[in-house]
Formats: sequence, structure tokens, C-alpha cells
Amino acid sequence: MCGACFAIACDAGRSQWCKPGAASVTVTATNLCPPNWALPGDAGGWCNPPRRHFDMSQPAWEAIAVYRAGIVPVNYRRVPCRRAGGVRFTVQGRSYFELVTVANVGGSGVVAQAWVKGSATGWMAMSRNWGANWQSNAYLNGQGLSFRLRADDGRVVTAYNVAPAGWWFGATYTSNVQFY
Repeated sequence: MCGACFAIACDAGRSQWCKPGAASVTVTATNLCPPNWALPGDAGGWCNPPRRHFDMSQPAWEAIAVYRAGIVPVNYRRVPCRRAGGVRFTVQGRSYFELVTVANVGGSGVVAQAWVKGSATGWMAMSRNWGANWQSNAYLNGQGLSFRLRADDGRVVTAYNVAPAGWWFGATYTSNVQFY
């Protein structure tokens, strides 16, 4: 669920470390904690099913709980991601291997499918490399780039001509589309 947003509140009924009257804080899932199957699921690693946990930044944590507590029970729910501006595309890689990081995704926040279109090509499906990184093995140098994204809730946006024909690796291009 990389990119999904969650409202998290400290469960004051189960912990003395919650900040009194604190509202929930909204966070974006940016990473996955892989399970360690060598540890038992009940009292083993934090990443083993059925456990779920959030490893939060210190500012987000301190909005709901006392920092020195370390671990507190929380209540959470998935919420729409609110983003300012359009979806951003950072093109990395090299010729015949474009690795595109898709960021600032609103709505569900989760990109389920991605396509790229060069100004001299048709639409081509991209494959998820890892996280928010999508790859294409086409030669797209010297072509303007358009992107189409489908979120996990089924919504589709198309960002036409986001990167000009003179785009370069390492640059970020901001679209005028968003998932709301």
C-alpha cells in the first residue's frame, strides 16, 4: 500500500502515553516492513502477520503520543490523500531503462498501473520496479513523455506532454492532473 494515507490516533484507553485531547495525524505509507518468518507471529517480529504497525516520523509521533513511550496502541483508518499541485514524475535510469518515480499522488494515493507514451510511440505498459518506481525498457530519448496512471480505486488520470522532448535523466516533471 505504498502511497496510501492513514489517519492515526493514539488509543488513550489502552495507553498512558497518549497526549490528552490529541487529534489524529495523517501519514503516508512510504515503505513496507518485510516479515521475518524465523520469528513467531504472536510475540515475534513487528512485521509478521497478523501484526500491523506504523513506524512514524518523530513530528508525527509527537502529535499523538509522548516520544519516550516508544510503542503505543493506535486506532487507524485509511483516508483520502490530500496533495497540493499535480502528480510528479522523476525520470531516472538510462537509455532503454527509464525508471520513473511517481509522487504527490492524491485520492487513494496508490498507483496500481502505469503507462508511458513517447511523442513517437503508442501507450506502453510500465512495470512496477519497487515502491513508487515504474520502469519502461523502451528507447524514449528525445521524445516528449505522457503518462497514464490507474489508482487502486480504479480512477484513471492522463498527464499529456509532462516531459518535453528535451527531458533529461534525474529531472522531475510536474503534471497538471490529480486524482480528485
